[in-house]
Amino acid sequence: MTAIDPTARIAPGAAIGQDVSVGPYCVVGPHAVIGDKCRLVAQVHVAGHTTIGAGTVIYPFASLGTPPQSVKYRGGPTRLVIGANGDIREGVTMNLGSEDGGGLTEVGTGCFFMVGSHVAHDCRVGNNVTFANNATLGGHVIIGDHVFLGGLSAVHQFVRVGEGAMIGGVSGVRGDVIPFAHAVGEYAYLNGINIVGMKRRGYKREEMHRVRRAYRALFSAGGTFRERLAAVKKEFSGDPVVGKMISFIDEGGARALTHPPLRHGGTAAEPEAAL
Repeated sequence: MTAIDPTARIAPGAAIGQDVSVGPYCVVGPHAVIGDKCRLVAQVHVAGHTTIGAGTVIYPFASLGTPPQSVKYRGGPTRLVIGANGDIREGVTMNLGSEDGGGLTEVGTGCFFMVGSHVAHDCRVGNNVTFANNATLGGHVIIGDHVFLGGLSAVHQFVRVGEGAMIGGVSGVRGDVIPFAHAVGEYAYLNGINIVGMKRRGYKREEMHRVRRAYRALFSAGGTFRERLAAVKKEFSGDPVVGKMISFIDEGGARALTHPPLRHGGTAAEPEAAL
């Protein structure tokens, strides 16, 4: 049974699903779609052409579907789509897409957004992603499935973060981060493989060892990066896990790849210790 607090304001035209709870002082705009079994705890603002998937819980002072923070936005009916079973905590903000960026900001299923985190216009966030407190995306960012963004981290516009990567807290990410990597630092650099994340997802020990070997071959071996990439493709041909790293690199993007820091002698630092 849907329950709407008498202090809430639901605009005519809003679509409210079955068994939805809309708490005190929530405001839902005329173009919003709230899926079945969603819960808006209190003082939630849902604006614009925003669709929220079933089972999502949204906490006080979250603001979803407001216009892009972009001087190029021209007021068009762009959209925000949030997947099912999300957990959106206090003060989270998510903006609509912009006309020049495809018109859509998209968030996957099962995502956890902690206090004060932000998804900017035209971002694509995958499934089962976690944003720690005040993690922030610039516009047009692509976040793969199962990514973890540490608290107070910030991802520059047009950056890609690959599946299963982890960004450490208080890190500024200026370049693309390959799948399964761990990146950290004021200007983020690669610091090895996100082994903890891979273990939690049930990857086998042998798979993690292959990913680590591929990482070392890409960033610690001799020769140019192009030569190292060719060697990894040859060695790990047909490997479905390492193949995700290779495909990510081959696809390319607007930003350069994030690399490990350089040693004093000019070679890339070793990745993390043995499993």
